Amino acid sequence: MKKVMFSPDRIKVIAKNTFLEAVRQKFFGFLVVIALGIIASSQVFRDFNFGAPELKFIADFGFGAIVLFGSVLAIVATAQLFFSEIENKTAITILAKPVFRSEFIFGKFIGVSALLLVFTAMMTVILAVLLFWRESALMEIDPEGFEAGRMVAYADVFLYGLVQWLKFSILCGITMVIASFSNTNLYSVILSFVVLLICHLQYLARDAWTQMDFALVQVAVFMLATVFPNFQVFNIGDQVALGESIPIGLTVRIIGYALAYVVVFNLLAVFSFRKREI
Repeated sequence: MKKVMFSPDRIKVIAKNTFLEAVRQKFFGFLVVIALGIIASSQVFRDFNFGAPELKFIADFGFGAIVLFGSVLAIVATAQLFFSEIENKTAITILAKPVFRSEFIFGKFIGVSALLLVFTAMMTVILAVLLFWRESALMEIDPEGFEAGRMVAYADVFLYGLVQWLKFSILCGITMVIASFSNTNLYSVILSFVVLLICHLQYLARDAWTQMDFALVQVAVFMLATVFPNFQVFNIGDQVALGESIPIGLTVRIIGYALAYVVVFNLLAVFSFRKREI
């Protein structure tokens, strides 16, 4: 009997089908609506002239939209695409082919991560175009204010998009872990949003940990700060909006930090899913 080996090709097929399923559903339309909304909003600023601070406002507005809708998409898409396989009983067919449960998890994760990459790239490109268009108009209106050249570092705008995609990928991994043991889509979504809130406030627990006198409380807070990633690490929007250059060393640390959590959460999802009855 031929022994079945772990296959990247099967992961690729599952990831491709997951991505195409997401695009065929409402997710792709969601992306288009949000993108068109940002383009339309650019007309609002056409009749205003706030100078350079206007560019920061536009950047902050765009960054906020990417973070908000990207986080929602990461959670909802992951949970829905995972449970669609369970509820439609297609997971039983897939896992009987044979396909390892680890391949199923990795394929799902890569498919949703690809969807998030398309979303983030689309939003970032539209924001960069909007900033370039408005900055060009302001340079014609007030050339003295731009004697040193353009103020927006567009390479860092795209770097911001990359960093947020990494954060969304972590959130996708977290949702995958929750979905692997959850019984309902709704429970997975709600609990994932709770974890998202914890990840954004995790730094407060870490700061409090350094001021604690009780060893037991210190250990508990330390474990909390270790298990849940600190999403404040990915908050480089203020520096980018102010035109500050992002150091290469910081970028490398953020990428390493994100990849470590992505690997850990995917392995946890595999471990949990192996014990689940379908």
